[in-house]
Amino acid sequence: MTDLKTTNEVDPLRRMVEWQSEQAELSPMDPPDAYSPPSMDAVAYEDMHPFLQQLVDEHKAAIKELDAFEQALLRIQNTGLDRAADGQLRDFFHFFDNNIVKHNQREEATLFPLLHQRLIENGEHGKGPDALTAVNILEDDHTKALQLAAVVFNFFGLAMRLPDANSRLVVLDAAIEQGKTLVELLKLHIFREDHIAFAQAHRLLTRAEFEGMEIRVLSL
Repeated sequence: MTDLKTTNEVDPLRRMVEWQSEQAELSPMDPPDAYSPPSMDAVAYEDMHPFLQQLVDEHKAAIKELDAFEQALLRIQNTGLDRAADGQLRDFFHFFDNNIVKHNQREEATLFPLLHQRLIENGEHGKGPDALTAVNILEDDHTKALQLAAVVFNFFGLAMRLPDANSRLVVLDAAIEQGKTLVELLKLHIFREDHIAFAQAHRLLTRAEFEGMEIRVLSL
């Protein structure tokens, strides 16, 4: 399992998106601990626009799949790769391709562009020349998740084809460790969106704009 303290120390959210004020060193997307967001107004699920509620619901489904995938990784680590574990891996990667990837694409096509614009307009961006916002980090998470999922999938596929037992164990161990990293990356990403980005969207975007996003999703 990824050490959350280490994650927090190297987390890019600790290095960008600072408030444009002299008193604030803390970024609105820079939690003091990876799973402890800064003090901010929480938004209850019931108060969110249905567009955001749908994203939260999809996150809940993803967490269940990530938990099952993590259990499969632990099982493989303890007892080896058998037919049952292979089925669990296939189920997860099917879900990743057909649910997580498409969920991320919808966010990037609808919510992220306008939220990025509003964060800049509201002064909630980095002080560098590129005016980076929380959205840049979330999009980077999406890219990293895609890359890491491809690595894990290919490592497991290679491990099952290698004839040499020692080589197979080495690759299998790498697949398991990278799989755990993928789980932690996605869980932290979901936490960031649910507790920080969606609260920002709730505060900065209008009902009409959310309704426009709902219509946009239908055309994707």
